[in-house]
Amino acid sequence: MTRRTYTCGLDAAIAVMGGKWKGLILFSLGEGPLRFGELRRTVAGISERVLILQLREMEHSGLVHREVHHQVPPKVEYSLTDFGHSLNAAMAPLGEWGEENLERIEAIP
Repeated sequence: MTRRTYTCGLDAAIAVMGGKWKGLILFSLGEGPLRFGELRRTVAGISERVLILQLREMEHSGLVHREVHHQVPPKVEYSLTDFGHSLNAAMAPLGEWGEENLERIEAIP
């Protein structure tokens, strides 16, 4: 597998964050670990399949840690890694900008 080269830091960040759902998943996990069902309820509108795929990608890129508790019934928790927390902190100003400009953004045809 060839390594991708990035044109700038923003290009690299977008590659890790790409897609509609990863930012919402990151934001949801910022409060602490969540089980799959809790995460699915928190991230409104995401399908089970898409959530599974996004979590796998985020785990592969080192943003999310998957903890399997061997018990009956099985329990799996997802949490942010230090890398994930750092990305969440970097995205906070973008989220604030979105909140401040929400009406204007919603008015865009």
